[in-house]
Amino acid sequence: MSTHTWWRRAATTTALIIAAVLPVASTPAIADPAPRPAPAPAPELRPAEAAFGTVPLKLPEPPSEAVARAELAGLHIAAPHSMNGYSRAKFPHWIKQYGECDTREVVLARDGEDVKQDEKCRAISGTWFSEYDAKVFHVSGQLDIDHIVPLANAWRSGADEWTTPERRAFANDLVHAQLIAVSASSNRQKGDQSPDQWSPPRHAYWCTYARAWTDVKHLYHLNITEPEKGKLTEMLDTCEQ
Repeated sequence: MSTHTWWRRAATTTALIIAAVLPVASTPAIADPAPRPAPAPAPELRPAEAAFGTVPLKLPEPPSEAVARAELAGLHIAAPHSMNGYSRAKFPHWIKQYGECDTREVVLARDGEDVKQDEKCRAISGTWFSEYDAKVFHVSGQLDIDHIVPLANAWRSGADEWTTPERRAFANDLVHAQLIAVSASSNRQKGDQSPDQWSPPRHAYWCTYARAWTDVKHLYHLNITEPEKGKLTEMLDTCEQ
């Protein structure tokens, strides 16, 4: 055997012995991934009608033009009262009306089409038509609930002398044509102004608006001003067109 061949065999044998003696490096164990949390269940949606049982979900229709004109003729004309002491907090709203459903949620359900609510009565989907400016919405957050006769206007017209329960009833009235879902922009343009200061840009709604405004003032024995009466008369004239 040549020296070279012997050396190769010796080197190989030595390598095998070393491999057998040295500890084999262990492969670190791979920890099992943490289990993923189960996805949260999707909120249960329901048709809006389901929240209110047999309560009719329909915007109250104000009295006819003839009745509104008679009511308007009987309203007391007076100068606006002082705003001293006024606060929206003195007209508590929105109150719970049906279980967990507050006034705003009831009006959104009532005034929209195909409204779906979650378990907390929040309107998740639907379609709303803003009567003031003919805009269509699919997101409830883009709508305001307007008091046809604004709270501050009511204060100046006699509500400053009411009790808190009376003001609460006025601010959450679902029986009469006092609350309506409209575009937030139109509601904020209106503010607390009377019809002689602001009226819906959509003239097609003037007749209904004037009938509703007049009836609310009549029902709650609120005053009007001369300019207010003149504008309401003009708006009622559109009922005949």
